[in-house]
Amino acid sequence: QVQLVESGGGLVQAGGSLRLSCAASGSIVRINAMAWYRQAPGKQRELVASITSGGSTNYADSVKGRFTISRDNAKNTVYLQMNSLKPEDTAVYYCNAEITRQVVWAITTNNYWGQGTQVTVSS
Repeated sequence: QVQLVESGGGLVQAGGSLRLSCAASGSIVRINAMAWYRQAPGKQRELVASITSGGSTNYADSVKGRFTISRDNAKNTVYLQMNSLKPEDTAVYYCNAEITRQVVWAITTNNYWGQGTQVTVSS
């Protein structure tokens, strides 16, 4: 099985910073794209940032210039550095990864989610 475990959420004042981490573990052959999503109360889950296995990144317009996604392939970990946080960034943040793993004699690729970590930005 594969697990994604997030950490780093919390309460911060507007203008502050947080760094989220998400570590993947299990019978992993390869991790392809990784991403961070968020879901605020009463809203749909939205893509915040993504990063390919080669390091190409993509950001939501609302976080460009403030958030930075990165990954450490040796540690199977993706990070989200969040600076200049705003109250509207308050949400549960979810890690997502497309992972290729070995199951007995087969190779299979699936999409996995972390359990979510709460980020609260006070004004």
